[in-house]
Parts: sequence; structure tokens; C-alpha cells
Amino acid sequence: MPNIKLPYFGILDSLLLEEYYHAEVDFNGRNIQIDLNFENGSIEKSRLEAAKQFIENIRIYDLNNQKYIQTDFENKEGDTVKFYLNNQIEELAEDDLAELIGSNTKSADQPTLLLKKLHLVRVGLYPDSEGQFAIFDYTIGKDLTDYLVVINTDENGNLDYMTMES
Repeated sequence: MPNIKLPYFGILDSLLLEEYYHAEVDFNGRNIQIDLNFENGSIEKSRLEAAKQFIENIRIYDLNNQKYIQTDFENKEGDTVKFYLNNQIEELAEDDLAELIGSNTKSADQPTLLLKKLHLVRVGLYPDSEGQFAIFDYTIGKDLTDYLVVINTDENGNLDYMTMES
């Protein structure tokens, strides 16, 4: 039987797939979007099983991603997270920045404080893609900026690459 039940999505038929499915879910007290993206109308059942397993472990992958983000931030050669944070510090209105990290904050402390506000807003899964399996989008606030720290992983949650996008 080609059907499989996925958390948040219900039963999917691996032989009759739509291109896109999405769900809004509570994650650590915030709403995030999880979406499934398919290039073809059918997929091997094992790939849906991999998506199911991934969804069931999003909390673990998010914790791993937070380590990747912290490592990039602390690494002298890391540029994605620092660039994102410095860009936000430059672009945000003073009152928005003060609301996030407090007023009268030393310039040197602003990136570290802003880093603590970075949170997950979306997980996109691509079970039949030749490239990345999952894309995680992080932001300091969807209502404050269109820019994201984006983490691409394989189906085991291992970092492929990290970038900033808008």
C-alpha cells in the first residue's frame, strides 16, 4: 500500500501527490510553517518515510542548526550569521532594535543579543530533490525583516550550507 501518514499532513498517497503541502504548527511557543514540496506526482514510499522521520525529529534538527548558527557566529571566517545580524542592526529602526535587545546597549554587544532573538519560522522538505532535503528559515522577526538565515541540510539533518536570503 503506497499510503503513509505524516505528522501534520495526514495520509498521503505516494503515487498521487500534489506539488505542495503546508501546515502551520506550534513550535517552541511560536507558529512555524512546514511544507512538503514534490517535483513529481509520485515518489518512492521510502522517501515519504524519510520525510515522516524528518518531521518527527524537527526539534533535534533545530537544536543542531542552532549549534551551526552559533559556530558560524563565533568563527572568525564565518560570515553568514554575522553579516545577517550586522545588516539587521544597520537596517532596523532604532525603536525596533531597542525593543528586541534593549536600549542603551553597547554596539559591541548588539550582535550577540540579537543572535538570541533568531528563531525558526519555516521548514521546507524536498523528499524527491537531488539537492537539499530540507531548508530551515530563521529570522529575528517576520514583521521586522524579509531577510533570513537559511540552513540547507540532508535527510539526516547534516549541514549542507548556510546562507542569508531575502
